[in-house]
Amino acid sequence: MAIADQTMPPRGLLSPDGWLAAIARRSEALVIPLGALLVGLAAFGVFLLSQGKSPVDFYALVYKAGFGTAFSWQNTLSRTAPLLLAALCVALPARLGLVVIGGEGAIVLGGVAAGALAGSLSGLPGALAIPLMALAGAAIGAVWIGTVGALRHYRGVNETIASLLMAYIAIALMNHLVEGPFRDPASLNKPSTAPLAEHMRIGDIPGWNVHWGLVVGIVACILCWILIERTTWGFAARIAGGNVRAAQVQGLPVGRLIVGFTALGGAFAGLAGVFEVAAVHGTANASLAVGYGYTGILIAFLARHNPLAIIPVAVLLAGFEASSGLVQRRMDLPDATILVLQGFVFVAILVSDTLYGRFRMFAPERWGRG
Repeated sequence: MAIADQTMPPRGLLSPDGWLAAIARRSEALVIPLGALLVGLAAFGVFLLSQGKSPVDFYALVYKAGFGTAFSWQNTLSRTAPLLLAALCVALPARLGLVVIGGEGAIVLGGVAAGALAGSLSGLPGALAIPLMALAGAAIGAVWIGTVGALRHYRGVNETIASLLMAYIAIALMNHLVEGPFRDPASLNKPSTAPLAEHMRIGDIPGWNVHWGLVVGIVACILCWILIERTTWGFAARIAGGNVRAAQVQGLPVGRLIVGFTALGGAFAGLAGVFEVAAVHGTANASLAVGYGYTGILIAFLARHNPLAIIPVAVLLAGFEASSGLVQRRMDLPDATILVLQGFVFVAILVSDTLYGRFRMFAPERWGRG
C-alpha cells in the first residue's frame, strides 16, 4: 500500500481544482483569442494578395511604424490612452451580459463638455481646472451610457441598438454645438471651441512624448479588474451576467448593477474625450469622432472583457492605427486599409466564440483524471 501511495500523483495537482486544471481552464481564454487574431491576420494577408500587394511588406511596415523605433512607440502609446478607456466602456457592461457599442458617443460628448467648460474655468489654476473638466466629461459620459442601461433594464430596449443610435445622436449633437453655440469665431476653416489656456493643458509623462492619459488608462484597467474580480459588486455582476433570473431570485440589485456598470463604462469613455481635448487637440472639434469608440469594441472582445488583458491588446491595436499613414504612402493603399484589417480580426473573434468548450485539452476534468 505504501508503494502504491508513492506512485500516485499528487492529488492537489491533478484534481479538478488543482494547478494543472486551473492552467487548462485559464489557457482556453488565452489560446482561442490569440488563434483568432492570427487567423484574422492571415485572412487579411490573403485579401492583400488578391489586391496585388505583399502581406510581408505590409506587416513589416506595420511593425516599423507602430513598434520599430522609440518614436513609433511613443506614437503608439499616445493612441493607446483613449483606446484603454473606450474598451472599458464595452468590457464593464459585458460582465452583465450587455453588448454596449456606443462608446464613441460618450467620447465626443465628454470632449465637448471639457472644451465648453474650459472658457469659464480659465481663471482657475490648472490643478483645479483640469480635475473639474475631467469630472464634467466623465459625468456626461456616465449619464449618456447609463441611460442605455436604464432603458435596457426598465423598458426592455436592446442595449446594442440603443447605444449605437445614441452614438449617432451624440456625434450630431457635437457637430451642432461645435459649429453653433460653442464655436470660437476665430475658427474659420475647422469649427471648434475656444483653445484651452496653456495652464489647462495636460502635459506629457516626464521623458516621454506621451500624455498622462496613458497612466490614467492603465490605472483604470487595474482598478476595474479589482472591482470585477475582488469585490462583492463584481461577483454580483458576474452572477447577473450568467443568469439574470437567478440573480433576481437571490435578491441581487440587478437594476442598480446594470445602470451602475454602464454608467461607469460611460464615465471612462467620457474621460477619454477629455484627454483628447486637453492633451492632444487643445480644443473640441470634429477630430473627436475618429473611431476610438469602435476600435474599443474590438479590443474588449479580443481581451475577452478582461480589464488587464485590455492593456496589451490596446497597445497592439494602437500600433496598427499608428501605421496607417505609412502604409498608405509606401504601399499605395487607402487609409481605410487598417479598418479592413480590424474587420477581419473582429469577424475571426466572433467566430472563435463558438470554439469554447470544444477542445478536451482545456477541460479541467481531463487533467483531474491525470
